[in-house]
Amino acid sequence: MAKLVSKVYGDALFELALEKQSVDTLFEEAARVREVFEQNSDLMLFLTHPKISKEEKNTVVKNVFSGRVSEDMTGFLTLIVDKGRADELDAVLGYFLSVVKEYKKIGVVTVTSARALDDAQRAKLEQKLLATTDYETLEMHYGVDAALIGGVVIRIGDRVVDSSIRTKLSQMEKQLQKIQLS
Repeated sequence: MAKLVSKVYGDALFELALEKQSVDTLFEEAARVREVFEQNSDLMLFLTHPKISKEEKNTVVKNVFSGRVSEDMTGFLTLIVDKGRADELDAVLGYFLSVVKEYKKIGVVTVTSARALDDAQRAKLEQKLLATTDYETLEMHYGVDAALIGGVVIRIGDRVVDSSIRTKLSQMEKQLQKIQLS
């Protein structure tokens, strides 16, 4: 259900951004609004509290965000509160940001390796990914997981390329288990 809510409202915000030709502006504002909520968990608790009226919640939203973000973003936030979906706000903004990244051909890549990659390896990997995908730029996130033993796992959206030694060993183990000794 949460995914459906984030998609419906995120798509609505994206359509508004396209209509008003303010994709970049609303993208930046959505990222900032998301940061505000991450840094101020009490604000989210206030907006999701069932005993506080929607009018009070919207007054706080307007006081916090008016003059700091566009009227479109403030209006969108008050709409979310009016519809009782404040608890989904992070998911909605996250979905909107991902849609805009796809629209702007920005790939979000997570690379997990057995040991930290040096700058040359990172640059080579990024060039290879740019050459093999339709993305114009990449937002790279690197992580280390020694349990991989060796190799890398690359995630771009819902696509995964797993060339880790751990996975290869696991596949070999499954193949060996299928062999019946006579």
